[in-house]
Amino acid sequence: MKTSPVAVALALLAALVLGTAFASPALAHDRLKSSNPAKGAKVETLEEVKLTFSATVRFPNVVVRSGDETHQDGKPAVDGSVVTQKVKGDLPPGAYVIAYRVVSSDGHPIEGEIPFTLLGSTESSPSPSPPPSETSPSPGVTESAESPAAGSDPAASTPVGTLSPAAAAGESEESGSSGGVPGWMWIVVGALTGVGIGLFFSMRGRKQT
Repeated sequence: MKTSPVAVALALLAALVLGTAFASPALAHDRLKSSNPAKGAKVETLEEVKLTFSATVRFPNVVVRSGDETHQDGKPAVDGSVVTQKVKGDLPPGAYVIAYRVVSSDGHPIEGEIPFTLLGSTESSPSPSPPPSETSPSPGVTESAESPAAGSDPAASTPVGTLSPAAAAGESEESGSSGGVPGWMWIVVGALTGVGIGLFFSMRGRKQT
């Protein structure tokens, strides 16, 4: 028996319609569009986790864990397609994972995991100021190297080579006496002069005789 071309076309159309009808629910499943923190992100601080889906979701369940410890604070809040989960404060730096599970608008469950890294705050502490030098003098106090110490002998502070007036006079007298003719030299010269005069007159008297 020959198959009518019209029957073949109708059969193909029916198969196409049925296939599309069964495939539509699978294609209509909701999905996760974005997350904060994103997958593989590195963040400095973390106060909450936010998940955004392609459609409205229900019955959210979100866990933030590091190793065997969980850090979520309270239950997640749902606002249409956005799920927000608070986390505990002062989390230590390290590797974390967000595990989530929700029910999509068509009743299909959606679940998955989002790993991220918490770096922690990088605030720099001010460097301590260096201590004041022990050898530096106090402000307003200056030391004079030329002023004599209290209680020191004034004579000891007299510069070398400076003589007192009495000492200077004594040295001038000694220098004057040493530079002039001594008294005994004048006596010898006077005696020789007298002897010479006597001899001169004696010889002159003899010539006249």
